[in-house]
Amino acid sequence: MTEQPNVISDLAAEGDDLDRLVAGLDAAGWALPTPAAGWTIAHQIAHLAATFRMAGLAAADPERFTAMASQLSPDFDKNVEGALAGFLAQPPDALLASWRAERARAGQALSALPLDHMVPWLVRPLPVAVLAAAGMMELIGHGQDVADALGVRREFTDRIGHVVAFAVRTWDFGYLARGLKAPDVQFRFELTAPSGKLWAFGPPDAVQRITGPAADFCMLVTRRRHHADLGLTATGPDAERWLDIAQAYRGPAGPGRAPGQFAAAAR
Repeated sequence: MTEQPNVISDLAAEGDDLDRLVAGLDAAGWALPTPAAGWTIAHQIAHLAATFRMAGLAAADPERFTAMASQLSPDFDKNVEGALAGFLAQPPDALLASWRAERARAGQALSALPLDHMVPWLVRPLPVAVLAAAGMMELIGHGQDVADALGVRREFTDRIGHVVAFAVRTWDFGYLARGLKAPDVQFRFELTAPSGKLWAFGPPDAVQRITGPAADFCMLVTRRRHHADLGLTATGPDAERWLDIAQAYRGPAGPGRAPGQFAAAAR
């Protein structure tokens, strides 16, 4: 399975789904705490708005993006705080409008380029399709935080296939985030899509294997659920270890979620 041609339209659709969760919130709703310590729903949407702003800039004006990226601090948390500050200073209605505008600009800029066109990004240049898949991963992860804050059960679609493929591509990020050396092995991933399709990656005869629902896999690699609360099975010691450290994003892993934290709520 690889990134599909509809990744840009799927990115827009996933954003629309999240938009529907927050569009009717009052000020108290935007201030609700999410499972991410210290982050409200407003923080989650501000983060996504900032991420889409960067993606739109990278696609539309690579030179300006590169100049901006060169000014970033080595302090990851400081960069995040700086990116959110302007959005968080806005009242809820303005933040919602900004989030929508940044999504629209990013979608327009990305869709104007071939999917295999390379654009600059924070660590290294990425093809447009991969950058869009990374955006899907952000929407799934931060969207889950919003849904958890609101007590909403999400219904995933096969759009999450982009996130699955991205997470398989970046399977070593969990090791990199912890200063660990990735094992010199290949994993087999066999994941069942919401539609019931089987999505498979890696050598069929690989000893190290991860199997189970694709939606659970997305919760694992975005660190929105502890693997003990997911229907994933690891075969082999490296695969078992990987469940503890899996993440599909660069930067600090964060504490993740505790076992049983969401025992009373379905995804």
